[in-house]
Amino acid sequence: MNTYFDIILRSISVYFFMIIALRVFGKKELSQLNTADVILILLISNAVQNAMVGSNTSLLGGLAAAAVLFFINFLLKKLMYKYPKFNNYIQEKPEILIHNGTLDFKSLSKLNITSDELKEAMREHGVENFVDVKLAILEIDGNISIISGENNLKQTQYKRRLRRKKIIT
Repeated sequence: MNTYFDIILRSISVYFFMIIALRVFGKKELSQLNTADVILILLISNAVQNAMVGSNTSLLGGLAAAAVLFFINFLLKKLMYKYPKFNNYIQEKPEILIHNGTLDFKSLSKLNITSDELKEAMREHGVENFVDVKLAILEIDGNISIISGENNLKQTQYKRRLRRKKIIT
């Protein structure tokens, strides 16, 4: 079999293995990385590098594997955008962690989110107590969004521009 065709098949296999592994282990793994997470990523990249290029350690072999990964990622994002059902299969939905100051212990347990992690996210958003949280959501990218019950919520410039466009149309 052609060496580069072999690299393409191996790279596609590794890519989809990683997609499935992240889906199984959850979106929490995508959020802020600690030391163990960084070590895991480095070890995984080292382990799968050989699985993708095999014995071909040439520059062209590495570039072929990288090109396949970029192409597969591009194609997957296009498919996720075009087909919402496919997107739902690949990506998990956001999960509500706190609603009107009440913690959803079932979701927290299912997602393995500790109270310390939740408190850290609250502190990052300037909220001290659980009762002050109107809504806390684990987003699809693994970050925790916090909306407090305060009237003086801050908005980003991006959200303001979107609102103006909606009002005009």
